[in-house]
Amino acid sequence: MIEILHPSQLPRARATGALVADILQTMRTRAEVGTNLLDIDRWARSMIDEAGAESCYVDYAPPFGRGPFGHHICTSVNDAVLHGLPHDRTLADGDLLSLDLAVSLDGVVADSAISFVVGDTRPSDSVALIETTERALAAAIEAVRPGARIGDVSHAIGTVLEAAGYAVNTQFGGHGVGSTMHQDPHVPNNGRRGHGYTLRPGLLLALEPWVMEDTDQLVTDADGWTLRSATGCRTAHSEHTIAVTADGAEIMTLPTRSISVAR
Repeated sequence: MIEILHPSQLPRARATGALVADILQTMRTRAEVGTNLLDIDRWARSMIDEAGAESCYVDYAPPFGRGPFGHHICTSVNDAVLHGLPHDRTLADGDLLSLDLAVSLDGVVADSAISFVVGDTRPSDSVALIETTERALAAAIEAVRPGARIGDVSHAIGTVLEAAGYAVNTQFGGHGVGSTMHQDPHVPNNGRRGHGYTLRPGLLLALEPWVMEDTDQLVTDADGWTLRSATGCRTAHSEHTIAVTADGAEIMTLPTRSISVAR
């Protein structure tokens, strides 16, 4: 299903997106050396409940997972890149943490992800991974406009990732959102210009470049959810929900307050 939002629904999409962004930024400030992943999940649940929203993950049970997911936020550390199931793990200095969150508020979903290094150590390879996904995300957003094709957006992402020397996995990527978390169209992280669905104003897309340092192959943890690099290399993931507008794209998942983070 491809869902096109009516202009009257966009304020709700902005509110949901701001909530997601604020939760992620709050988790970023709280995640430090010694923080347990289960604490991050508990904090996220508290903020979602306080806002009167619903997590899209707790009851999520797709064919590729061992569902239901049962938690409120994805916490992926180092070689884990997607669907990281929160568990009893304490963060260490220099860990690369990716947080992915999808929430429904007033009938509209927003989905976003951030990656950052915990503590004072900043491994250059981890910084490069994160910065590359962020640049790829910016390129994808720049490619969004009415009349453009999904392939144009995918090509923009893949161009940045490949230029940085990373192999691109297209099994998991971006997707439409709206009243539910995962909708068509699928947005691979590489593609051909001029191909795929034609973008229309009112379409919400979750764009999510992610990379693994030296492979494009994934393995699944015994928990049935957490996806890791097949070689054990580090990974990073960046994501925004955007709305296609009459003249381009509007980012829905921007925080409403400035949060200073020393890293």
